[in-house]
Amino acid sequence: MRKLKLIWDFRGPDALKVAEHHEIHLKEYISIEKLIINITGFNAINEFHAIAFMVVNDAEMKPVRDALKPHRGQFYQE
Repeated sequence: MRKLKLIWDFRGPDALKVAEHHEIHLKEYISIEKLIINITGFNAINEFHAIAFMVVNDAEMKPVRDALKPHRGQFYQE
């Protein structure tokens, strides 16, 4: 089954801290909704841009997207 990486972008001097905190909420959502895949994370793109992400399978994408409103997405490869 195809996997998708949903991404939230954060910008500014506190971007990495905000992305790290956002990942906590993504993990909570996965637990509450009992999603199949439990892959989340956060990365610094540069000093003023960071992302938080979660991976979902194709079937879960639309409800998760509508509930959490990610900024963008891409195909996920392990």
